[in-house]
Amino acid sequence: MTSAAERRARAGQPPAQGVPVTAVVREGHRAAVPGPPVWPGSSTPLGARFRTGPDGMAGTNFALWAGGAEAVRLCLFDERGRETQVRLTELTHEIWHGFVPGVLQGTRYGYRVEGRWDAWTGARWNPAKLLLDPYARAVDGEFTLPPEVYGHVRDWPDQRVADTVRDERDSAPFVPKGVVVHDDDDWSDDRRPKTPWADSVIYELHVKGFTKLHPGVPEELRGTYAGLAHPAAIEHLTKLGVTAVELLPVHQFAHEDHLLRRDLTNYWGYNSIGYFAPHAAYSASGTAGQQVGEFKRMVRALHAAGIEVILDVVYNHTAEAGELGPTLSLKGIDNRGYYRLQQDARRYADYTGCGNTLHVVRPQVLRLITDSLRYWVTEMGVDGFRFDLAAALARSMHDVDMLSPFLAVIAQDPVLRRVKLIAEPWDIGSGGYQVGAFPPLWTEWNDRYRDTVRDFWRHALPDVREMGYRLSGSSDLYAWGGRRPYASVDFITAHDGFTLRDLVSYEHKHNEANGEDNRDGTHDNRSWNCGAEGETADEGVRALRRRQLRNLLTTLLLSTGVPMLVAGDEFGRTQGGNNNAYCQDNATSWVDWSLLEDPEWRPLSDLTARLIALRHRHPVLRRSAFFSGRAHSADGLRDLAWFTARGREMTEGDWYAPAATLGMYLSGRDIPGRDERGAPVVDDSFLAVLHAGGEPVGFALPGAPWARSYEVVVDTSLEEQTGEPGAVHPAGTEITLAARSVLLLRVVS
Repeated sequence: MTSAAERRARAGQPPAQGVPVTAVVREGHRAAVPGPPVWPGSSTPLGARFRTGPDGMAGTNFALWAGGAEAVRLCLFDERGRETQVRLTELTHEIWHGFVPGVLQGTRYGYRVEGRWDAWTGARWNPAKLLLDPYARAVDGEFTLPPEVYGHVRDWPDQRVADTVRDERDSAPFVPKGVVVHDDDDWSDDRRPKTPWADSVIYELHVKGFTKLHPGVPEELRGTYAGLAHPAAIEHLTKLGVTAVELLPVHQFAHEDHLLRRDLTNYWGYNSIGYFAPHAAYSASGTAGQQVGEFKRMVRALHAAGIEVILDVVYNHTAEAGELGPTLSLKGIDNRGYYRLQQDARRYADYTGCGNTLHVVRPQVLRLITDSLRYWVTEMGVDGFRFDLAAALARSMHDVDMLSPFLAVIAQDPVLRRVKLIAEPWDIGSGGYQVGAFPPLWTEWNDRYRDTVRDFWRHALPDVREMGYRLSGSSDLYAWGGRRPYASVDFITAHDGFTLRDLVSYEHKHNEANGEDNRDGTHDNRSWNCGAEGETADEGVRALRRRQLRNLLTTLLLSTGVPMLVAGDEFGRTQGGNNNAYCQDNATSWVDWSLLEDPEWRPLSDLTARLIALRHRHPVLRRSAFFSGRAHSADGLRDLAWFTARGREMTEGDWYAPAATLGMYLSGRDIPGRDERGAPVVDDSFLAVLHAGGEPVGFALPGAPWARSYEVVVDTSLEEQTGEPGAVHPAGTEITLAARSVLLLRVVS
């Protein structure tokens, strides 16, 4: 093995202790010339920060944590791609740093880090590879993953040991660079909506896919941050009534090699490589730092419309994959310091299914994540985060631990504990399924809600016990430790899986376009195609599917908890049965806005908006405390009651018996808490009746003390809801519930 000094000698470079050295790359050859001065600078903050240095000199301070490195070279690139290298000679607490005068905003840069190559012990330093700064706030260029960007010889004849053979080819011409960004924005003109959790309605969307086909957004802005900020896009969100958008990953991400080889890309973006940089491909204004300002303007526009911005973030793994993956950033900075390795240190501990797992227990990794989170809150204006595979972040050395360093740091952080925190409460490792286990401050994606509601409406539940819990806030999962009903993020669909329309149109996945012989994606869809697989001309089947969509959306928006919708589900978006469209950056995944003008689907959007408005008007539909199920007055009226189709209260035996019909009474007289002026909260009372059976059924409306009469508010058996007051039925009357329908009635006397 050659030493760093020997490599410098072979390159014609003077010893490291001499004057700082530059290397200018021309046509693949490197020549040594004098470089700019490097002053000591500061070890904090990490990353590249443009500022005024000594003697009023403008420049940039660079700081990189590289704990086990022997040397770090900062690489600066001009507009022609020529590279200048300067050594960072200052080392403070394992942070290499220096201030370079004259380096201004817009400058592109990266690092080369020197150290041992011994893959058998997890040491993978390779100075031939240009590395992205983990703290880069903008990234210019795309990752294309040719052989040169791998730290090992990717095409080594014996693949069993390929990862142990170092590749000496220069990767700089083939990888993106960080960009120096100047940020003097104080957000003084921004007003965060600060919507309480109980009042929230979340709308999951993809920045590109939401506007790529939107006819009201100028073509040059479609698929970008500016496109999402356009009034035509925001108008739909405000008309619908959602309070927050949850953006699929917008951290800079890379595409996997196996996708690029099939002429596909990672559309969803769950393959992060830059935790501070907004993904450059979503920028309409440029990628030399302009993406930062464009993202901020998008956040401001959404805030002005009363809409919060939640980011789906992927801190559990990076785009560098396993030992056969590329060397793009952390792997080459300090592989052993950033990643969880197995006892055989060549191999990575993989709790994510993506090849690697960040070692969050280590202080430098925890600092990277929390610095990134605070940056997006304080400097980019976002309002919260949904953590992909959050159980992987909650692992201590091996097991998931709800007292883990990550959760402890979040709980005491004065910035992060005040924003919305959503866990995807599982990973693929042993003991990784943790639904209901995250501590207070956290909400969770509740997949038990998803599965139960899907099963109820395809008439596949053995009884209705589970359905009762899910409709009323999942107290069996969350009524501990001071948690509230809004700890449950209720959803029926998400980006991962069938769309809502596909859920009632397909019983089998159809992922052939992904190029994996339909092996990818889950088999457990809990779907029902209503009698025909896929699209059909049968009007009876089509009408039933539309009714099922109305049932599902109505159930979601009447349930206690925080509802989450997926963009386009409110007007029948389809992916043609693809339940794993992560690599479909095309019309399969993009929102089809023409459906909104289709008479077959427009009423569904109108119903969704009406249900959300109803939820906003009535606090009994968005309670911030669990139901007690007990009478609070002498007349015996309780805050929550359940009824059979015969109109009598359910007994314990009824909960264990097969049933297709369930009545839920919500009392507006017994809502805990007070309003902002300290007055009791009083609302209307409602009776929701859900009938999943395939035939009509009679339902006897409960009498005293529940009500003397009821007014119909929503009837999903109807294609269109007029919005006018519905029929009034006296208590005790037996009404007929249409097959597969929801009836919402308001108590009027």
